[in-house]
Amino acid sequence: MSTAAVAQIGRSSARREAHWRFLGGHLKGAEYTWAVAFVLPYVAVFLTFVAYPIVYGLWMGGEPALYPELFSDPIYHKTVVNTVLYLALGVNVKMFLALLLSGFFMRPGRWTKALLLIFVLPWAVPQVSTFISIHWMLNGEWGFLNNVLFKLFHVEGLHWLNERWTALGAVIVSHIWKWTPFWTLILLAGRMAIPLDIRDTARVDGATGVRGFVYITFPLLANLYLICTLLSTIFLLGDFNTVYFISGGGPANSTQVLGTLGIRNAFELANPRLGVAAVMSALPLVIPLVIVLMRKLRTAEVQL
Repeated sequence: MSTAAVAQIGRSSARREAHWRFLGGHLKGAEYTWAVAFVLPYVAVFLTFVAYPIVYGLWMGGEPALYPELFSDPIYHKTVVNTVLYLALGVNVKMFLALLLSGFFMRPGRWTKALLLIFVLPWAVPQVSTFISIHWMLNGEWGFLNNVLFKLFHVEGLHWLNERWTALGAVIVSHIWKWTPFWTLILLAGRMAIPLDIRDTARVDGATGVRGFVYITFPLLANLYLICTLLSTIFLLGDFNTVYFISGGGPANSTQVLGTLGIRNAFELANPRLGVAAVMSALPLVIPLVIVLMRKLRTAEVQL
């Protein structure tokens, strides 16, 4: 055997050994067997419940002929407008309120803690029961809200869920009411993580009240606030419960969002591929949001 052939075999053996060392680390024998035994269930769960649904969904919604049919549907046009309004108002109003309320709950005192406990209750209650209750409260004939308006002010209430804009407004307000406590807690935790010496130094320098918030608190919370906003936007794009249980997408499919339209197309119209296509039409917005979120998470150690 020539010297070149021996050297080639040696290099191949070294590469195999390095590859095995990379996969196995410092584990040997039974240790490596146990490691594989513990990892395999997680790999199986990931492939079954994450990778397979994603690949299958892309395959179902990947047919180009679906999208001309989807885009020519006038209900889809309304759905896109509803989704944009839902995102713009639902996310921004909710996060702005959460930022303000997190400052309020920073106040010391037992009464503040008691109020915080009460404030968190809407988020702690299950979504389905909450939204079904709101749906019946807004009933135009004998709902709780219209009864209160009539008994206190002798005013005939609106048929809230029978008009597009009042129904969509009810959906947006309900979402804000439901999820503002959660994001308030996140931002409150961020405020509490600001070192005391920074706040004390700011007070000595006269940065109190609004000035302290503008020049000290918000710059330190900016990264956390942006990450929460991105996460809230991604979550809201896939929201189904709020619209379905409050307005049902009505009247006449005028308050559908992409999440509920996909379910309608898949089950009510018995066209699963069109339903997946409706949901996948949000990917041009979701993918950039995920990329920005990943980049912000990499730099999260720089700020709070």
